[in-house]
Amino acid sequence: MRCIVTAGPTWEPLDQVRRLTNFSTGSLGGRLANALALAGHDVRLLLSETATWRAPLWAVSVAPFSTGASLAEALRQWSGPDPTAVFHAAAVGDFAVRRLSTSLPDGTLQPATCGKVDTRGGVLVAELEPTPKILGQLRSWFPNARITGWKYEADGTRADAVARGEAQMAEARTDACVVNGPACGTDFVWLRRDAETRILTTRDTLLDALVASV
Repeated sequence: MRCIVTAGPTWEPLDQVRRLTNFSTGSLGGRLANALALAGHDVRLLLSETATWRAPLWAVSVAPFSTGASLAEALRQWSGPDPTAVFHAAAVGDFAVRRLSTSLPDGTLQPATCGKVDTRGGVLVAELEPTPKILGQLRSWFPNARITGWKYEADGTRADAVARGEAQMAEARTDACVVNGPACGTDFVWLRRDAETRILTTRDTLLDALVASV
């Protein structure tokens, strides 16, 4: 089967030389792409330009991405009605810079318009706005795909994280969701529409389960 995997962090420019990004190495998505390829699937991997995971890839077609917009465009280029398994494991940044300002001594804000903001100019104020949710657009791009999203939760309990994962599945019309992060401890919670929820204690058991689901 054709499989599409996204891996690694997106970034958004702060100014022309600085950027906002996520903590992500791209290792889980990269290892998943390898495991799917070894199982005989036709795998296309979208790997972040800033991913630090750079292990060898086996029989995998690779394309880079940088910003959230570039990742979305790459996914659209691979979209279509054919049955596909999409694993959206990339750590997409939730915010982009809407406006940069320098806080003057009297408290007023002066727009920062230079290419590289001078650190001696005082306190820098960044106004952030949410970026478009890529996961919520996948169903329109891949109408017949089995789509698996990820939900990383740092706060609350495991039950809270699972509830957010279930809400994500309903809102984005995905088939499955991998919930992880400090709220889940070291475990992965695999939510599925067509099967019981599973608790997977290691990355290897998670990868085995995801490959077996295709």
